[in-house]
Amino acid sequence: MSEPQAKDLTHLFSVEAKSRKSSPLKSAFIYYGKPGMTFLGGGLPLAEYFPFETISAKIPKAPFPSGIGSKVSADGYTDITIDKVKGQPNQIELARSLQYGFTEGHTEIMKFVKEHHRSVHGMKYKDWDVIATAGNTESWDSVLRTFTGRGETIFVEEHTFSSALETCNGLGVNTFPVPMDTEGILPDKFEELLNNWVGPIPKLLYTIPTGQNPTGSCLSGDRRKKIYELACKHDFLIIEDEPYFFLQMETYTRDKSTRAGKAVHDHKEFIEALVPSFISMDVEGRVLRLDSFSKVLAPGVRFGWIVGQETLLERIVRLHEVSIQNPSGFTQSLVNGLLYDWGQSGYIDWLIKIREEYTHKRDVCIDAIYDFLPLDYVSFVPPVAGMFFTVYFDASKHPKFEEFDKDVLKIEKSIYEQGLKQGCLMIPGSWFKVEGNSVPPQTDVHSNPATKNLVFFRGTYAAVPLDDLVQGIEKFGKAVRIEYALE
Repeated sequence: MSEPQAKDLTHLFSVEAKSRKSSPLKSAFIYYGKPGMTFLGGGLPLAEYFPFETISAKIPKAPFPSGIGSKVSADGYTDITIDKVKGQPNQIELARSLQYGFTEGHTEIMKFVKEHHRSVHGMKYKDWDVIATAGNTESWDSVLRTFTGRGETIFVEEHTFSSALETCNGLGVNTFPVPMDTEGILPDKFEELLNNWVGPIPKLLYTIPTGQNPTGSCLSGDRRKKIYELACKHDFLIIEDEPYFFLQMETYTRDKSTRAGKAVHDHKEFIEALVPSFISMDVEGRVLRLDSFSKVLAPGVRFGWIVGQETLLERIVRLHEVSIQNPSGFTQSLVNGLLYDWGQSGYIDWLIKIREEYTHKRDVCIDAIYDFLPLDYVSFVPPVAGMFFTVYFDASKHPKFEEFDKDVLKIEKSIYEQGLKQGCLMIPGSWFKVEGNSVPPQTDVHSNPATKNLVFFRGTYAAVPLDDLVQGIEKFGKAVRIEYALE
């Protein structure tokens, strides 16, 4: 049985998106390179004027038996070279990548990305595609402009990535918080919110469902299914921002002897261990997935992609034609060269290694929290995905709670500043808070503090070497003990 067509959701486009037309100049490029055609229609400089004859990179060899990074042995590398003119099969030669390129992304790299997506997520409708972006931050800006206008409202998790909120702020888009706990959005609370909504339902739900930034939460497959059903019932789009999707890991255990045995060991086990994505359960084409190489290769490559139904993506391409035009040609040539050197199998091997590395860093981080933070005053849930961990404090237990007029933000600020004095920067949770009628993320770990007095701090185990990570948590632990008059 063949997949169905996606549902017509064009009524959700913004006024801006509906008004966009195809670029006449871009439409002429179908004749570029056609045999017998003298192409005098575009402002394309000759490739012989590009001062780059070749670019090359040293990359680790798949399947990475010696590890990644500094753990790779000298003979564990290979060189890839991209020439100006056509070289190896599936390469994007510099004469093409450094020219004004395809807005959708060069054919070779997008073919790889699409095959990768299909093998991991599958698709339940026929007319889907992928388009290139300059990373998820740019993707989010383009999505907002395509579906919303100034003064409109969207749903977001009640604590979310501050840059995503600022993007909304700059475009004049209001954000309404959806209740969540330490495992992400609460579907029942969201349903209650929707059932009692007055006026038109917002067009978008923006969510970071896996390794959520800032809370580190990870939505279960069951919760995602319920949220998707709400999207179908109430006719809104789900924008799943998923840079941390492949940084999923085993459940934390303090028993170090059992940790190695809990790792995934082959491709099938790795893929089956991944929580189902929203787009993998989408039958109507109402999920747009924002993905990128930022957290699995390098943020500076600035290459990402959006997956979704073709009709919705076409409007974003029209926007990209007059904004980013296309991602960096150097990036597309080099990353494409790396991907085809590894192959689909080798790329999965790399993702398995990344999972292994982040699992170990998470374990070291949580071990240090147990060792250095006062457990009677702190609560936390060891993350199962992403780069972040959060620690929660009951502000009412702080010695200056009454002196600060029971203002939890003053307590948060005091802990933050004490952390700086001790030489550790942790980010206050209020910096990620969406304004509205909401409460901090609920937690039932350790002392189960009253949520109205709960403050939390976000840290990352990704940014520093392990020794520095442990030392940083020790410093923060000292700051907490000072704040709570424990030393």
